[in-house]
Amino acid sequence: MSSPFVVLVPVLGRPGNAAALVRNIRKVSQMDHRILFLCTPGDRAEIKACKATGADVEVVSWAAGSGDWAKKLNHGRAITTEPYMVLGADDVRFHPEWDKNALHAFDSMDIGVLGTQDKGNPLVKRGLHSTHPIVCRGYADMYGTIDRPDLMVATCYDHQFCDNELCQTAMARGCWHFARDVIIEHLHPAWGKGKEDATYAKGWRRGRADGMLFAKRRRLWHPRRGGRNVRSAS
Repeated sequence: MSSPFVVLVPVLGRPGNAAALVRNIRKVSQMDHRILFLCTPGDRAEIKACKATGADVEVVSWAAGSGDWAKKLNHGRAITTEPYMVLGADDVRFHPEWDKNALHAFDSMDIGVLGTQDKGNPLVKRGLHSTHPIVCRGYADMYGTIDRPDLMVATCYDHQFCDNELCQTAMARGCWHFARDVIIEHLHPAWGKGKEDATYAKGWRRGRADGMLFAKRRRLWHPRRGGRNVRSAS
């Protein structure tokens, strides 16, 4: 069965994760999803491993600097057409019926961002955040970020808090729903489910500065109210 979802997977320096991720998605999904790895130029082992999975691979044109995860997701959006975009990573595990339940949520509610359960982050467990949400293309095209209508994910952060901004902006617009039955488990060292490495260290390096920037930018969307129908732009 063809799928309305594309799984966008920014990657960097973890070639050992690619095959397991693709096997997991293929095993538990009820539809045949497009998986798009977004790689960094010169990351040869990673690129080779991603290509070996048979999934789609895109090598971006920039070095892995500040905002890399968000930039790769924005690029992935620009070169795909599927109605729904999973903002993924290579350290996640999809659980059975994630796609069936996600599609039901989008079909039954007028939402732009679907929060998924990552089984680790305390805010996610409370339904107040999502580390790997699913974004409706119509929502991204209609709105963009709070101050950049051309972007899906804010690139002003070094790494952390761009997902917080995306989710909280969708909440403020009335376009958010959290789906506890859409489980994309985050296998992160913070939850004892992974090992620290250079890629995690890169993501953590400016966490305090990212947090301060997020606190400053919150006034851009809070206490914004309301939202518009997003299905018509799909």
